[in-house]
Amino acid sequence: MADIIQLLPDSVANQIAAGEVIQRPASVIKELVENSVDAGSTSIKVIVRDAGKNLIQVIDNGSGMSETDARLACERHATSKIRAADDLFAIQTLGFRGEALASVAAIAELEIQTRRPEDEVGTLVEIKGSRFIRQEAVACPTGCRISIKNLFFNIPARRKFLKANSTELKHIITEFQRIALGHPGVEFSLQHEGTELYHLPPANHRQRIIHVFGKNINQQLIEIDTRTSLVNVGGFIAKPEYAKKSPGEQFFFLNNRFMRHPYFNKAVTLAFDRIIAPDVLPSYFIYFSVSPDSVDVNIHPTKTEIKFENEKAVWQILMASVRESLGKFNIVPSIDFNTEGKIDIPVPGRDKIPVSPEIPVNPDFNPFNTGGPSPRPARQASGSRYGNWQELYRNFESDNSGSGAGQAEISLPREEGHGESPGKTGSALFSPVLLQLKNRYILSPVKSGLMMIDQKRAHERILFEKFMKSVRSGSFVAQQQLYPVNLELTPPDYLLVKELAGELAGFGFDIRDFGPNSILISGCPVDTGHADPAGMIKTLLEEYKASGSSFKKSPGEKIARNLARSSAVHYGKSLTREEMQEIIDRLFACGTPNYSPDGEPVIAIVSNEEIEKKFRQ
Repeated sequence: MADIIQLLPDSVANQIAAGEVIQRPASVIKELVENSVDAGSTSIKVIVRDAGKNLIQVIDNGSGMSETDARLACERHATSKIRAADDLFAIQTLGFRGEALASVAAIAELEIQTRRPEDEVGTLVEIKGSRFIRQEAVACPTGCRISIKNLFFNIPARRKFLKANSTELKHIITEFQRIALGHPGVEFSLQHEGTELYHLPPANHRQRIIHVFGKNINQQLIEIDTRTSLVNVGGFIAKPEYAKKSPGEQFFFLNNRFMRHPYFNKAVTLAFDRIIAPDVLPSYFIYFSVSPDSVDVNIHPTKTEIKFENEKAVWQILMASVRESLGKFNIVPSIDFNTEGKIDIPVPGRDKIPVSPEIPVNPDFNPFNTGGPSPRPARQASGSRYGNWQELYRNFESDNSGSGAGQAEISLPREEGHGESPGKTGSALFSPVLLQLKNRYILSPVKSGLMMIDQKRAHERILFEKFMKSVRSGSFVAQQQLYPVNLELTPPDYLLVKELAGELAGFGFDIRDFGPNSILISGCPVDTGHADPAGMIKTLLEEYKASGSSFKKSPGEKIARNLARSSAVHYGKSLTREEMQEIIDRLFACGTPNYSPDGEPVIAIVSNEEIEKKFRQ
């Protein structure tokens, strides 16, 4: 029987290695920029076209390579970072495996132009799909210029599975941010299709965070600085009010190398326990400094998963550091007993004579006097089939059968032959009692007991159905702002706004470009009241980033839901009787009044039986 074991050709082995190291254009940028940082560069420029599918250029002013090194760097396991196995346990550079350029050269067209400061001319090396094309002398500046063209040109299956340009560009920006935040002393720039997305001058850590995420984050940063014999923990956490639903601003760095660490992320989350809502994530930029021999960075080809020798101890130090910073800046709430109804007693001056309080009394008040003005007629819901409130409550039956306890079941009346005619009863003869509880619930007696309506959820349902109706009919109208709002965004959020521009315009938003990574909101939907236009846009972007693909399936419904949530009347707002009446009228005119757009209950019934039980002995 013939031998069946054979060595793979170098080109095939390189493609297999590329499958571990290079998943998308962002992976190429990560490897190349890390090499530029290791080369001692003080300025690194990244140029991208077609989201990196057709061209990626990384230009630096580092140490450069000789003619021999430029050719040898494209071979597998060729590196200048390590010499022996013991060096793996004392790694202080970003790259060391020696697979980056070889993997890239196996799946793309690679061109290197490089020159050392002491050389008069540079070297050009060109490789296509692991096949050497040429090497020659060339005039070029000091440093290195690497161009990657037609990524995955010889692996159509891999190229077919690349995402849309907007998605791939987001991954590129993410990798760029990770390296830039880890090395604030290096100047970075990122260009896409001729547009400069980032230009980051050399700075300290705080300034670099502000340059990457915008000046609005400056007031939200809380410093961390803990030094121990085991690990030094520094950096910043954001205040609780800056927490967001979508991930993306959670960064760990070990000796300036970005790392993922779910275990340490849990420590930060626990430090924020009972300070932020459970469905939001705190933002943090935390830098660890440890001895290289106490960690292992060689457990994954992408070098983002790192193993600590004393992981539990570092976990405890990290959580204590975050809690200390929160307490130092008075973020953690202090112990406070119930102060509801507390009287604020002013301190009078020495020469002030105290005056006894006067209680106003109406001597003509008679609690047994039933006379008075006739009840005010109830409004009829626009588009509702209810003739008057008597018919509405007569058909609002709830015996808790077939539904959850206290949940109202609403059955719409028939078109004809149901109850008394509106002409006989007359809406002017019946006006329900309406009360507001804790500026949160609307109370009204009904046939089966006491009806309770959540005012915010009810208004959300009303606005949501109105927005969806306007979307279907294309009748959304933009209300022009007297003073247009200028909103500065990070490059990823700016790209998201451009991606959603069509959907937002359909809802009545008038948004225009206003400089780099900035938009001008000149108009917003007419039914959003006095809501903050910039706040609505930020909320929509957070929802988009949190929901991902589900947002793309039904963007109109998602936008309508967020607009309704941000425009609805908030808890704590005192409502007049007319406002409560209007909310109830419009709620029962909705197709699904029982639930909010998020599926939360809007109406609950406290039955007569439950009320009577409270008074039984």
